[in-house]
Amino acid sequence: MPEKDQAAQPGFEASLEELEKIVQQMEAGELPLEKSLELFERGVGLSETCRKQLDEAETRIEILLKKGKKIEPAPMPEQQ
Repeated sequence: MPEKDQAAQPGFEASLEELEKIVQQMEAGELPLEKSLELFERGVGLSETCRKQLDEAETRIEILLKKGKKIEPAPMPEQQ
């Protein structure tokens, strides 16, 4: 079943692009309250989707970096 969930999710880049558009619309400050709330709710969902995808990617990287039978995660470089 997880495959269906992943197939239904938009890709990371598409989610991030949509989230950026939502932020731009909301920062313009020209939306009615109801539309702002609707976009905010969608943005929260997209943010959660992106976070989960990043967590999954980090886990995959940690697995790829394992040495022998012991996983030795390397710290992810912080982006500025």
